[in-house]
Amino acid sequence: MPNMRAVEVKNAKGSLQLVERQIPSPAAGQVLIKVQACGVCHSDAFTVMGAFPGIAYPRVPGHEVVGVIEKVGERVPNWKAGQRVGVGWHGGHCGHCSSCRRGDFVTCENAQIPGISYDGGYAEYMIAPFEALAAIPDELDAAEAAPLLCAGITTFNALRNSGVRPGDTVAVLGIGGLGHLGVQFAAKMGCRTVAIARGADKEPLARELGAHVYIDSTTKDVAAELSKIGGASIILSTVTNSQAMNAALGGLAVGGKMIVVGVSSDPIEVSPLLLISGRRGIQGWPSGTSSDSEDTLAFSALSDIRPMIETMPLERAAEAYERMMSGAARFRMVVTTGK
Repeated sequence: MPNMRAVEVKNAKGSLQLVERQIPSPAAGQVLIKVQACGVCHSDAFTVMGAFPGIAYPRVPGHEVVGVIEKVGERVPNWKAGQRVGVGWHGGHCGHCSSCRRGDFVTCENAQIPGISYDGGYAEYMIAPFEALAAIPDELDAAEAAPLLCAGITTFNALRNSGVRPGDTVAVLGIGGLGHLGVQFAAKMGCRTVAIARGADKEPLARELGAHVYIDSTTKDVAAELSKIGGASIILSTVTNSQAMNAALGGLAVGGKMIVVGVSSDPIEVSPLLLISGRRGIQGWPSGTSSDSEDTLAFSALSDIRPMIETMPLERAAEAYERMMSGAARFRMVVTTGK
């Protein structure tokens, strides 16, 4: 097989390096994807920093992958060469653990993650199991679709499984890579949408994305402001700051929930009385399966929801990663291969 370009991490706490590799061949149950675009996600730091158990190095990161099937291995049903596909965080499941036997594939005990369990999308080609594939609508170009396979599905799936109904108040905590999509999804679902972020400068964008109310957390008491408008049925927390989550919890309406999709290592602190007195709750939500990705993509195409992205060619993947990690990206970095 001829060679391809890929960006790999040679060892834990290493750096991203552009290398040449042989293009792999798909085994049974796998497809070879010619990558067109790959989103750069904060979770890629798991691979770069060696912060996820069991990573075998060298490893190519990337789990927001969009491309075209180049070759199909044996025993792959339905998928054909030439189809546009995406691969997200959920990169395969075992089919036999307790979760899989109940059809809850996203919590599979042996779940695979592209860029962690196997080489991901920071490359011109990658291998993926067929159960990880999601069809890409024609209305979405590759670079737009890529972030929807992680940031998009995480916020969309959390909201649609939250029990929220049109007319309910949804507060999105943090207007970053996840939050700017969460605001769009909540508004398009017919919810009264509140955007919460640091600084007055983010208000025009938040309203452009669909927010009906904006709260500047640097000058306002978030919980008090939410309480003034009757409280939030759902607070979708996309931030990685537990203190910001703590400050918002008092703004939940009776029966309200905070759904946490932003990862922080610090604990969330909440009064048991707040939870008990108003039947309030805190829940986490993982991303979703490939069929959930397809639903996210279809809803985005139908409702004209798009991520705000900056693109860089594959050879600048390390620069794109550093821009994402610094918080300078507005709002998602995407590397493209030109394929």
